[in-house]
Amino acid sequence: MVRSYFCLLAVIGGVVAQQESVQILQQRLAYEQRLVQLVDRIHAAKGVDSIFIELQGEILGLLDADRMTIYAVDPAKKELYSKFLALDAVKEIRLPVNEKSIAGYVAAAGRVVNVADAYDKAELARISPTLTFDSSWDKKTGFRTQQILGMPIMHEGKPIGVIQLLNKKRGARFTKEDETGAARIAKTLGIAFNNQAQLSKSQELIQAQSRPKTKFDYLLAQHRIEPQELSSAVAEARRRQTDVESILIEQYKVPKGEVGVALSQFYECPFVEYDERILPPPDLMKGLRLEYLRRNFWLPLRREDGAVVVLIDNPQDLQRVDSVSQALKNRKVKWAVGLRKDILLFLNQVSGEGAGRDSIGTILGDLRNEDVADTLDVGAGELDENDSAVIRLANQIIVDAYKARASDIHIEPYGAQRDTVIRYRIDGGCSEYQKIPGAYRRAIVARIKIMAQLDIAERRKPQDGKFKFRMHDREIELRVATIPTANQNEDVVMRVLSSSELIPLDKIDLTPRNLREIKKVAEKPYGLILCVGPTGSGKTTTLHSLLGHINKPERRRSCGPTPT
Repeated sequence: MVRSYFCLLAVIGGVVAQQESVQILQQRLAYEQRLVQLVDRIHAAKGVDSIFIELQGEILGLLDADRMTIYAVDPAKKELYSKFLALDAVKEIRLPVNEKSIAGYVAAAGRVVNVADAYDKAELARISPTLTFDSSWDKKTGFRTQQILGMPIMHEGKPIGVIQLLNKKRGARFTKEDETGAARIAKTLGIAFNNQAQLSKSQELIQAQSRPKTKFDYLLAQHRIEPQELSSAVAEARRRQTDVESILIEQYKVPKGEVGVALSQFYECPFVEYDERILPPPDLMKGLRLEYLRRNFWLPLRREDGAVVVLIDNPQDLQRVDSVSQALKNRKVKWAVGLRKDILLFLNQVSGEGAGRDSIGTILGDLRNEDVADTLDVGAGELDENDSAVIRLANQIIVDAYKARASDIHIEPYGAQRDTVIRYRIDGGCSEYQKIPGAYRRAIVARIKIMAQLDIAERRKPQDGKFKFRMHDREIELRVATIPTANQNEDVVMRVLSSSELIPLDKIDLTPRNLREIKKVAEKPYGLILCVGPTGSGKTTTLHSLLGHINKPERRRSCGPTPT
């Protein structure tokens, strides 16, 4: 009897176990069927946005979690992004790919993160010492995050997204089975994300091929700017009557180098940024008016392989290309593209407006670094066009002379072994301004002769010339005289003449009696005024002031017989 009872219990237990096993198999079969249907829907989705918004609920239904977020990686900005529906409007959230959030860490490391308490700093530290939990969303919504399962979405070994599950519905933490289920969905999403990315690239390529090329295609392709941002920049440039490149750099923070790459690719020529060490050869600039160059945004930059490299903001402007050819007398031209602001800075440096920023000590240090002595002292006094420190030195000498109110500049070489002395004449007396190494004596003299359009190869005869030097607020004129001296050296003397407005007679600091007498003499209809004094004492300034005083609308001044 007892044996029969136990046999009956065994039969009943076997039946129950078999029923439970069948139930488990049915649950697994149903799960697999739902998973297959979900995979089909993921692959059939119209886009990534559709996966974000329409399929998250179905994916969450398969996984034992309270909430879920699917992120995709934006490689251009190194961010995670996801989209969700809020009050019939699609909104986007973004996270940086770093260890300041769990999803960011999963994307950066490509590792699974499974934590039982997101607020447990010790548990997070065991995963990574710098890993933190961003609780701002909890504070904003009132939701309490506890368990988190972060699963990377991979493609070809690289993270392209993240599935983040929040709060296990049954149990203290997400299990290995949960991780397996999330991993299977992540694998499907990886294929879908990659397919959508390839489709998007193909569509962008078709659209790019169908529309005319622009000089900003590179920036759009690299996601440095969005199409709507480019349209806004173009509109702003038209409103301000400036170039689009400046708007992109200043307002949209597009790196200047990236803009240069875009221009170089579009125009198929090198991009050249402003560099104060690059100065155009004076003989190429000869005969070209700076105002004309500023208005048309171009200048000859250097010689290269028997051609002249011309820097311009638009090498495809046929009208300006023709004018460049005419201005350079049909010489062979190689094009380089640059920003308008950089071209104007080059022209300012040519005119001298860029001078005055360096100290003589800095320039002399640059001279030694460039080692111009080896190149300049060998070639019969010829100036290497690339030795910009010599040109900056010449400019600085002139600027400092003007600021010191010097009337003359004396450059006195004493051979290669002794320093070349530069002196200023101020109020009739000479004082030493600077000494430069004797190895650079011919370089600085050659530069001054080039500025005055003198023959740099002729060092055995005296020469005279003059040139105008443009400063930031005025223009001055310098008369140049060179004379050969012992040991094949040349002395240079420059007279500094200001081209600014004349000084009124009342402002030249004459005593009241002398001012009254000079006015009385100047207003006589005939006679002679003898104006004498040492160099720099103000003879020319005084005479100009007198002429300005007697110059009235009803009076005509003449240097010869007055016509009847």
